Amino acid sequence: MPASKRAEGTRASKRAGQPATARADARPAKRPRPAPAAPLRTVARPDKLELLRRLNRIEGQVRGVAQMIEADRYCIDVLTQLAAIRSALDATALGLTENHVHHCVSGAIEAGNGHAAVDELMRVLRRFAR
Repeated sequence: MPASKRAEGTRASKRAGQPATARADARPAKRPRPAPAAPLRTVARPDKLELLRRLNRIEGQVRGVAQMIEADRYCIDVLTQLAAIRSALDATALGLTENHVHHCVSGAIEAGNGHAAVDELMRVLRRFAR
């Protein structure tokens, strides 16, 4: 390769923030592997159909807001709908939390694992308090 081409490549590498000796085919640094996921726990929910109905309704509201934005609707109208969606999600979460406390947490307390169940519940509730 002529010296002028080599010098041009060196300048281009320096402009890109790479050392002149860096190879184009160099592999990126490996990312650390995520910790293995906790085993999947399942729970039979007596109110499963109601929860799914609520979530489907919320999903429809979200699609409606997307259509409002596409149609350039008034900001306050969009914000009002977003507040309604948040309220519906909060009510769904509250109902799910209540069911969890009555069944899962109380069962853990009876089985002698109450502290762990309460700690887990409090970690989740802290997420909602932000």
